[in-house]
Amino acid sequence: MKKKKSSRIKLLRNILFLFAIILVACGTLVYIKLFSPAFDIKDTAYVYIDERKDYNELLLQLQTAAHIKDLNAFKQLSTATGYQKKMRTGRYAIQPGMTIRQAFSIMANGIQSPVKLTFNNIRLKQDFTKRMGEELMFKGDSLLACLDRQEVCARYDLDTTTILCMFIPNTYEIYWNTTVEQFMQRMKKEYDRFWTEARREKAAAIPLSPVQVSILASIVEEETAVAGEYATVAGLYINRLKNGMLLQADPTVKFAVGDFSLRRILNIHLKTDSPYNTYLYKGLPPGPIRLPSIRSIDAVLNYQQHNYIFMCAKEDFSGRHNFATNIAAHNQNAAKYRQALNRRGIY
Repeated sequence: MKKKKSSRIKLLRNILFLFAIILVACGTLVYIKLFSPAFDIKDTAYVYIDERKDYNELLLQLQTAAHIKDLNAFKQLSTATGYQKKMRTGRYAIQPGMTIRQAFSIMANGIQSPVKLTFNNIRLKQDFTKRMGEELMFKGDSLLACLDRQEVCARYDLDTTTILCMFIPNTYEIYWNTTVEQFMQRMKKEYDRFWTEARREKAAAIPLSPVQVSILASIVEEETAVAGEYATVAGLYINRLKNGMLLQADPTVKFAVGDFSLRRILNIHLKTDSPYNTYLYKGLPPGPIRLPSIRSIDAVLNYQQHNYIFMCAKEDFSGRHNFATNIAAHNQNAAKYRQALNRRGIY
């Protein structure tokens, strides 16, 4: 009896020992799956979950973009928590050394990595909305439709021709899954933050409204490739406005024609009937001809005071200009430039 009892105890001990080994092995396996580095990457990778919330596409991104080592571990965790039915949109950063548990946690809890949204050097509304659609979750066409609706623009005290003035070129941190409406509200806050009381006072002293300053700044920025000339060019156009003269800004003609690549403005171009053609219509055009930079806006607000009312591109094609206070001097500068164009075969 004692031998049988001893054998049973020994067997039980062996079973318990084996069970302990299995538990340790399973625990080690779970630890390796959930708590060891799970992605074969050297730099941060990003996965995107859009409004369709396609789980299979997420799995594909984890493989192709984040190079996950054990996709089954992620699937098992998803199944155990019901994650497939409660996925959250967003842009999620997968960092080198991150575990399955950490990666799963940020996606399950919607802990996004914001996009550093930078925009500048954009001329047309269509170009702007296309660019935003490439950077954020919403479609560019959705934003364009919004900017083309008068009632929407009116909410921001603008219209469909001036709405681009609200977007101040800069770098902004913004969540990828931001909606069109949220994007518009954010940009309005940035616009109001930019137009401080000091800037508004300078605009009123010219006198121009903030929108008019942006429109003029867009012309200044298109007129010269040399930022150091911005304040001088701004002063020239302000002189023309105050004297009741036509602005006669070539960039507005290019905008009216719809061809910014024009290297020589001809009489046929000057006859283009458009409110943007400042050779035909007095004052500022109805809207900006590009998104003006902060530097060009501030150049208008701090314009150089002088007596210049004429300008012409330098004949050395440096992007700089010859300025003049009278028509005689301007005609001489213009003749030099025309000769340079002719020598280069630019007609």
